[in-house]
Formats: sequence, structure tokens, C-alpha cells
Amino acid sequence: MNIKELLHNTAHRPWNIPSEPWKFYQEWNQAIFLHWQVELDDLKKFLPKGLEIDLYDGKAWVSVVAFTMENIRPKNFLSFLPISNFDEINIRTYVKKNNKSGVYFLSIEGGKRLSCEIAKGISKLPYRFSNMKRTNNTYTSYNSQFKDQFEVTYDIGEVNNNKDSLDKWLTERYALFQDTKKILNKFEIHHLEWSLRNIELKKININYKKFNKLIISKPNKIHYSSGVKVVAWDKQTIDNYENSIP
Repeated sequence: MNIKELLHNTAHRPWNIPSEPWKFYQEWNQAIFLHWQVELDDLKKFLPKGLEIDLYDGKAWVSVVAFTMENIRPKNFLSFLPISNFDEINIRTYVKKNNKSGVYFLSIEGGKRLSCEIAKGISKLPYRFSNMKRTNNTYTSYNSQFKDQFEVTYDIGEVNNNKDSLDKWLTERYALFQDTKKILNKFEIHHLEWSLRNIELKKININYKKFNKLIISKPNKIHYSSGVKVVAWDKQTIDNYENSIP
């Protein structure tokens, strides 16, 4: 599917795509979704002011999403594979702002140092470099500065043809809200609905000290997807403030 077709396939979205021209293209491939139900009070301290935690049946969730970023490029430019392709892990939660639901990143790690620096400089998202390696059924990451560790071994199962409302609530998100020291930005994105597969975790070892009250033992729900093609719009400042919660 080309980008023109992608932009016309919008029936699954909760709101219309922006009227402004899109800014970036990227692919989120071989994605592993690990989801934890968390205590609301444990999560609140990580959110900046101006964002409301989005709840499912009154419960808060945090997800670790490990995938391979590929072919990222600005509109009207070709991708440059040594920079455009890299492994990424983000830890995210679910938020609302001005009647739009989206995600907020508690952490973002990339497997190439230069890619992290460029992505952080352009987007102002909090990218940091970690040593990452993945094979057909393993994904590992280690951050030497914070001693954060991610290690999973897995088998990919059958296509999930019976996605429930929670599956969609956790994966179908078309906005990102992210703060810097003084502002809150919104990013709009668009992709087709995720095609999800079942996944069996053969081994899991995740240790992020900062989030040790959120990511505990085995996840409550897991997914795998071969990936989606994504178009993204430029960041839009929606709040100005002097202090945000780190």
C-alpha cells in the first residue's frame, strides 16, 4: 500500500487525519507489546501537568513496546538506512488531552547512538541510546548509564482474529503527547489498524529501576505484530508551562 492509499484508509480512526500536510514517514516492524495493569497512584507521579491518565474500566495501564524502526524519513526525501533503521523500545502509558486519547512516553531507547541524537533533536522526544540486539526470537537491551535491562525470548503464534476492546484500546492510538521542560507537544500519527498475533514468552527479564513499581513480574497482556506503515505530522505545542514532572 502506498502513502496515498494509506491516507485514504481512515475508517478505523477515532477522528479525522489532520488537514495539514504530513511531515515524516516511518515503519514500526516486528513489534512486541507487553502490557501491565498498574496502580493509578504509582503512575501519577510520572505524568506532567496538563495530561489526564486514560483508564480502561477504571484501571491504568503501562506498556513496553519493543520493535524495529525502519525507513524513517522526512516527506519528499529518501531514507538513509544507517540512520533510518534501528531497534527501539519505549515504555508508554495512556493519556487524554482535549478529548483526544493518546500515549505518553515514560522512556524511549534506541539502538543507534546517532539515530537517537537526530530523533531527539528533531522531535524533542526523550530518546536515549542503549545497546540492543535482536534475532528471530530474541530481543535484548542494556543501558549502561541507568543499568536498565530488557530481555525476552519468544515464539510467534497465530493471527488474533478476535481482538477484544482492550486489545484495540492498548494498540490503536493516533496521538502522542510529550513534554519538555517548558512545553507540552502533541504529535498526530496515522497507520492502518494493527494486525495482531498471539505470542508466547519463553523467557522474560525486564528491569527498569525507575519503573519498578509499574513493571512487575509477567505482563497482564501480550501481543505481537509484523508492523505498520506510519505517517506523522509535525509536533504542535498545546501547553506552555515552566515546570514538568521528570
